[in-house]
Amino acid sequence: NGCFMLGNPIGPVYAGELQAPSLGVNVQCFDPQGKPVVNQKGELVVTTSYPSMPLYFWNDPNQEKYQSAYFDVYPDVWTHGDYIEITDTGIIIFGRSDTVLKPGGVRIGTAEIYRQVETLDEVTDSVVVGQDWEGDVRVILFLKLAEGVELTEDLINKIKTTIRKNTTPRHVPAKIIAIDDIPYTISGKKVEKAVKNVIHNESVPNIDALANPQSLELYKNLEELQPS
Repeated sequence: NGCFMLGNPIGPVYAGELQAPSLGVNVQCFDPQGKPVVNQKGELVVTTSYPSMPLYFWNDPNQEKYQSAYFDVYPDVWTHGDYIEITDTGIIIFGRSDTVLKPGGVRIGTAEIYRQVETLDEVTDSVVVGQDWEGDVRVILFLKLAEGVELTEDLINKIKTTIRKNTTPRHVPAKIIAIDDIPYTISGKKVEKAVKNVIHNESVPNIDALANPQSLELYKNLEELQPS
């Protein structure tokens, strides 16, 4: 995100934050309704053209791929696909908001699931991935629960009901699993791809970029994800 936010040599530095928007880039944080918000997590958007903005993609004569990639979420507004928060002192980047799952061939953004899970007081963090299963993909939701909270059947039903009510039945996870830690990069981005690799017994590239690589051990050979 170096083209959107940069350092400021004459300003203070706060841990976990980038200092300021880049020159000439109108960075804003939008809520799901497309309204700019401050001190609240939302979508990284740029509301006007900017110096490094591409004009088109190669081999995309009608600009369909270009429009779909960046302008489908909010009309005429560049949506980059990252969660950010603009604070009173800088900008926090949380990670990708546009990771896509395809259960039953239907495209589902993981951000749509995160938005629902984040409303629950019982959950402090989560990561959702797709698991290849019987020729299809099923949605797996891992939860880091608040202190003293257990993943009971009542809580599982509450989570599924919340997701189904506010999205679609396709968004409802096939499995909900409690986990003690969620992997993040050193720069603070949630790493869904690494979790997906581990549950499929695949190697994790660039593991040195993770702040807590030991967390991946928690996802190995989980009984809940094995064929019965």
